[in-house]
Amino acid sequence: MSKPQQMVSIHTEYIQIDQLLKLEGLIETGGQIKSLIDDEVITLNGVLVTEKRKKCRPGDVIGIDGLEVDFIITKEEA
Repeated sequence: MSKPQQMVSIHTEYIQIDQLLKLEGLIETGGQIKSLIDDEVITLNGVLVTEKRKKCRPGDVIGIDGLEVDFIITKEEA
């Protein structure tokens, strides 16, 4: 059973995963992502994230263990 999906619009080519998590209110500072990476709970398109500044592009799907939603990156048109 797949999780519900929440769209996250960006107006740039990409967003770093730490910035995305701050934007969504899941972390307060970029440094907090280190513990999430150490706990191996973040995936990008089904692959475990090991870089705190991993680039996420439109069409990417970010999953976090323990959350009931996946985040989908979309491109905001100007």
